[in-house]
Parts: sequence; structure tokens; C-alpha cells
Amino acid sequence: MRGIFANRWWVVAATVLGLIVGAGPVNVFTFGVFLKPITAELGIGRATFSSALTLHATMAALMCPLFGWMIDRWGVRRVMLPALVLYALGIAAYALITADPFAITYLIFGITGLTGTVAGPIPYSTVISQWFDRQRGLALGIGMAGVGLGVALMPQLATALIAEFGWRAAYIGMAVAVVVCAFVPVALFVREPADFAARPQPGESRGAALDLPGAGVREALCSWLFWGLGLAFFLDVIAINGTLTHIVALLTDRGIGCEVAVTALSGTGIALLAGRVLSGWFLDRFRGPYVAIGFFMTPMVGLLLLMSHAEGAAPFLGAICLGIGIGAEIDLMAFFASRYFGLRNYAKIYGTMFGLFGFGVGIGPALSGLSFDWFHSYTPIFAVYEIMLFVTCVIFLRLGPYPYPAGERAARPAPAEQPA
Repeated sequence: MRGIFANRWWVVAATVLGLIVGAGPVNVFTFGVFLKPITAELGIGRATFSSALTLHATMAALMCPLFGWMIDRWGVRRVMLPALVLYALGIAAYALITADPFAITYLIFGITGLTGTVAGPIPYSTVISQWFDRQRGLALGIGMAGVGLGVALMPQLATALIAEFGWRAAYIGMAVAVVVCAFVPVALFVREPADFAARPQPGESRGAALDLPGAGVREALCSWLFWGLGLAFFLDVIAINGTLTHIVALLTDRGIGCEVAVTALSGTGIALLAGRVLSGWFLDRFRGPYVAIGFFMTPMVGLLLLMSHAEGAAPFLGAICLGIGIGAEIDLMAFFASRYFGLRNYAKIYGTMFGLFGFGVGIGPALSGLSFDWFHSYTPIFAVYEIMLFVTCVIFLRLGPYPYPAGERAARPAPAEQPA
């Protein structure tokens, strides 16, 4: 990058654009928009179709550690550019899903799970953490806010495309959006700082080659801290995603118009955006575990509002509370991975933790679908989700001080840390 484009904040801007069409907004948060049209046309139950998303999330979760290893070995840019092309092709392939046989649908969702990891936070968080130290929380918060914009915009885009062209053509339109909003900005702006350009030896990570501070992979995986954080984020995403992926169906079941229900889902995207930026700002100033507890108590309030069956603004406020909670989770995970385990093997460790998180992405929608199919109500599973979020808050209370606080690279100043 030269001239004006040498400013490291262009990396953050590219992250925002890329995550608008990331795996979360496109694969998960438009799922509720496609749910009714697809199940009606294919003649299948909500739980059956949701199980395809479970498979998708499982494959994505399994891919995360490998993807993190690839980034640590070859760098963000070399991995992202070809993988984004495959991701766009996978989204377009959703137009081919069918119920006869449903195995084809499982195959397509499985493939998009493998390729969709590139469109998630792992590569973007890695490169932002390399560029930023003392402002890392804010930079991650702004960058990850792209997911919030995606949650606000992509359901609206999907609804418009479905109304105009049908759900199959709508998926092709989403694939085009991936090329425009993700591939092009990444090609132009996303790359590592100059001092991260060293090539590692075989079997060595870039972090080790650069002598960066941080825990070894085995050391991290053998610690209670890694598994405690992994469990906390696993439970929280089951609860929040499991609710939000069915929020459009839930609201329309209560007699609310489809356009209004989709608007409510988009409202959660705005709340998610606010949660991203605010959590990042707080993380640079206050103890992370307390920030996490505050943000995860909010969706507990949202679930209570939805369980109350109150009318008027209550269900919309409930959805917004859930959006604020999910807005913080990715920021917190990326930030905690860097502060508790350092940058030496960041992509591997964060990728593995994100893999655990990814399993929960698919479990929640399936559990919510089963609750509706069995009890004709989401209330039973919402009560279970409340317990999960409470356990998450208890885990955060057990976290200690950061082993790798801000200023960890102060002893070896780098051009990347100087103002552009």
C-alpha cells in the first residue's frame, strides 16, 4: 500500500465491508428469511431444514483450526483471495438445494461450511491484531461492526430479491454481493504489516519466526482458560443465534407482518453494530470479563421479553437486546484470544476457539426448530437458553488478569504501530 492507502485504518474499512457479506449475515441471519419460503416449497419441516444449517456450522467449526494454521503459515492475503472465490460459488450453489433427495441440500450446506470460514472473523481479526496494539479493542470493534451492518442489510436484500425473483435467484444475488463487498476490498487493502512479512521455516509459525510473545498451541489447549472461554462462547452462541435465526418466524407466528418482522431482524443488526463498537471501546478501558458479563446479561433480558408473549414493542425490544449481546461476542473472543494467549500462535488458537463457537452456531437453530415442532412454541427452549447465558456469565467471573496486556510489543517498535 502506498500514499493514502498506507493508513492501517483501511484494513479496518475492508474488514467492515467484507463482514457485511460474511458467513454470519449471509448463511445464518438470512436463514430466517429463507426459512418459510423454502420449507413451504420443498414441503419439509423447520427442524429438518434447520438441520442443514447444523451440518453447515459443524463443517465450518471443523475447518476453523485448519484455517487458522493456514493463516499462520502462509499469511492472510494468500489464503483469503482464492478462498473468497470458493465462498461466493458456494453461496450461489444454494440455488440448487432440493428436498428430493435432501442429501443434495446437506452436501451444499456442508461445502459452504468449509468455504465460509474465510468470510468470518478469523482472518480479519488476525490482521487487525497485527496492525493494532493499544487501540486493538476499538479497531476490532469497528471492524467487526461489519457483521452488524450485514445483519441489518442482508435480510432486507434477501427479502427484496425473494419478492422480485424468487428464493433461488436471491441466493445468486447474494453471491454477487460477496464478490463486490468482500473480494474486491480484500484484494485492495488487506495485508500484514511490513514487520510481519518474514517467511517462517517449515513447521514454524510466522509468530515464532518473528519472536512474538504468546503461548504455544499445546500450552493453550491444555489450559482451563482456553476451554473455559471456549465453553462460554459456545453456550452463548447457541442461545443467541438459536433465537435470532427463528425471530422472523416467531414474530410472524404471532400475527406480525413479514415486512415488519424482517425490519425487526434488521434492527438487531443495528443493535449488533452498536454492541461491536461499544464493547471494543470498553475493552480498551475496563477489565474484559466485566465487560463480557454486562453484554451477556442483555440477551437474558431479551429472552425474558420474548418468553412473556407481551405485545406491542416488547418482542422488538427483546430482539434488540439479543442483537446487543451477539454484537459483543466476536469482539470479546478475538480480544481475549490476543490478551490471554498473545500473537505468537494467534490464528491457530483463535481459530480453534472459533471452531468450538462454530459448533454452537448450528446447534441453536436446530434446537429452536425442534422446540417448535414438538411443542408448537419456542418458550421451552428459551428457558434453556437463559440457563446457558447464566453459566456463561459465571465463567467470565473466573477469568484473571491478561498475561499479554497492551504494550506487549513496546520493546520492539514496528512501523505498523506508528501513526500513518
